[in-house]
Amino acid sequence: MNRTERLYAVAEELRRAGARGTTSERLARALEVSVRTIKRDVSALQQAGLPVRAEAGPGGGYVLDVAASLPPVTYTPAQAVAVSVALALLPPGSPFAVDAATARAKLWDALGPGGRERASRLASRVWTRGAGTPDAGSALEKEPAAGVLRAVEQALAGERVLAIRYRSRDGRVSRRRVEPVLLAHTDGRWYLVAWCRDREGMRWFRLDRVERADLTAEAYVPRPVEDVGEPPPDAVAVVPPT
Repeated sequence: MNRTERLYAVAEELRRAGARGTTSERLARALEVSVRTIKRDVSALQQAGLPVRAEAGPGGGYVLDVAASLPPVTYTPAQAVAVSVALALLPPGSPFAVDAATARAKLWDALGPGGRERASRLASRVWTRGAGTPDAGSALEKEPAAGVLRAVEQALAGERVLAIRYRSRDGRVSRRRVEPVLLAHTDGRWYLVAWCRDREGMRWFRLDRVERADLTAEAYVPRPVEDVGEPPPDAVAVVPPT
């Protein structure tokens, strides 16, 4: 183990010890080095900015600040898109809107090139037009079921055909097999825009009227977003500007 590897190992041992801390003797035994070497390594970590403090007295030792002992926060591409959508829906004139835009950009940067590319592909299939207000009679409508939302998300992200049971405005129920193209938020409502295999055309399905959604094992090649048409002029991009 070279010095760089040992410094990393010391930091990880301190991280695992948490608020209870650990002694130089225990670290020395764990890493099979001398106590003197451990003390030099801890000093080097402190000079590098790691918040390690020494506690004197019986039972004392080294303690890493609790904030530094927390594991790093990581996001999947889908989680990054979810947070970005929530931030994008914040109206421009509202408090923290500028900070929200900055946070969205930082979140995207933290994904790394591969994750950012996957998140960008998914985010390009989301249109938003701000918070909006649901149409009249919305009090009679129920919220989309959690299982429906999850199936729609997985179908869009995984490019899988979705089997849905849909209740139309006049109450008629139909069963469809659809290929999700994008999710659209407008007038306070979320819609699934998909190619309907049964109707052989692009259709808008209000998510609160999808009574059931089942993810199938069948994959499909996503149709271009352009097939849906141009996004509204006031649509907000989910992908942060570069």
